Amino acid sequence: MNDNATPQPNPRYAWYVLTILVIVYVLNFVDRQIISILANDIKRDLDLTDADLGFLYGTAFGVFYSLFGIPLGKLADGWSRTRLLTLGLSLWSVMTAVSGLAKNGTMLAGARVGVGIGEATASPSAYSLLSDWFPKEKRATALAIYSSGLYLGGGLSLLIGGQIVERWDAAFPARSGPMGLAGWQAAFMTVGIPGLLLALWVSTLREPVRGQIDGIVTPPAEHPFRDFLKELITVIPPLTLLSAGMRGNRALAVNLAAALLIGGAAAVLIRLTGSIPQWVAVGIGAYAVFSWASALKERDPPAFRLIWGTPAFLYTTLGYGLIAFQSYAVSFWAAPYVERVLGASKSEAGFWVGGPGALAGFLGVIAGGRIADHLRKTNPAGRILVVLLAPLVSIVPFVIAFTTDSATIFYAAHFCAAIFTSAALGGTAATTQDLVLPRMRGVATATFFLATTLVGLSLGPYMAGQVSSVTGNLATGILSVMAVAPISAILLILAYRSLPVAEASLVARARDAGEPI
Repeated sequence: MNDNATPQPNPRYAWYVLTILVIVYVLNFVDRQIISILANDIKRDLDLTDADLGFLYGTAFGVFYSLFGIPLGKLADGWSRTRLLTLGLSLWSVMTAVSGLAKNGTMLAGARVGVGIGEATASPSAYSLLSDWFPKEKRATALAIYSSGLYLGGGLSLLIGGQIVERWDAAFPARSGPMGLAGWQAAFMTVGIPGLLLALWVSTLREPVRGQIDGIVTPPAEHPFRDFLKELITVIPPLTLLSAGMRGNRALAVNLAAALLIGGAAAVLIRLTGSIPQWVAVGIGAYAVFSWASALKERDPPAFRLIWGTPAFLYTTLGYGLIAFQSYAVSFWAAPYVERVLGASKSEAGFWVGGPGALAGFLGVIAGGRIADHLRKTNPAGRILVVLLAPLVSIVPFVIAFTTDSATIFYAAHFCAAIFTSAALGGTAATTQDLVLPRMRGVATATFFLATTLVGLSLGPYMAGQVSSVTGNLATGILSVMAVAPISAILLILAYRSLPVAEASLVARARDAGEPI
């Protein structure tokens, strides 16, 4: 047990921890999302296409965010979560600032990879901490409040980024300022540096006793970094081949066969789209997930059983992943759309998309979490009703927003849509935490984010950008991502039907798989 562990969960201190973690998540999304308001300037200065922008925002960040989230989730399950978060926050803050030094798309992509790896520490650590500070009946509310940082940070990034760019370029025209930086480069550097100060604050947080609040006290891992390295080689190519080989010739053969199959699919997609970096990155991500899941099945059968072997968990995460596919595409392209199509200035786009978007996301995620917890009191699967219904309602205002010629109607419709899409997150997050044991929460969170990033972030913004590049119409590109809504609805209906049995049998299934509880 950590020396700083508190003997009993303290409700007042729990809310203090939650407050700090919300601030961390706000900064997380400021650093991640600011590229949206900078997109048109980056496209011009670095000579990029819309598909390239979708790759930079989504895939370059999302693939490595999701892959490193797996071993870092394992480290969060066995080591100090506050220390891990401190290190991760420091890394992504530095890499955000480094993004401002990019001279081409390749350099910016490399910096975005670094941001993704650093940010991969945040949610596994935070979800695990909050699940040990808040009881099950309040967990969706706590995680929803934490998740509000997503929307607050995304909105603030547009507000801050728009102001910095316009003021910088007005003060230093034609790159006449310090280091010859353009406004978009100065914006990256400005928002990156404060994270280093915040990291010092995070380092002061205490660790709760892992699992105590659920009556399943779990001691820390004896060798957390050894466990981390074991997890790392199962997910990062080409170390994955070493991991498979250590498990025997059959495992190696299956791993190679999967690599060839996924590589072939990536080659077909490259031929169809011409986007080599996009499909190489996605292919690496898919292969890495297969390698990791195969290794987890042999190394930790209980965790595999409760995550990959539980249909309710998979239906929930994939269903929400397709919601993220839509929402990430819209959140990235909304500000560039307003600039290009509706003729708004950068500061206007930042203010009217960012400000209302932050408010809508905050209201939606908090209300959705509270409603989800309320419904769960009488229905074990009640949270899924919020996850299912709220995003479906959002489709109508999204269609209105991206088909109108009126900026006023766009802003109003975008605000309404953001309220409903954000309402689904808290219930989804809490459901994934409730379907695993306390020692597995970091890994479960990382698995959840595989869906939101590899399916949502890595594909949604890129596909919208690709369709835009092909059709020459950004609105068509954005609206095209709504086609996945029926698939998401089917998956969530299946989750609703299977969840009560899965949760009720949690401990028994873990014991059957070898868990000593």
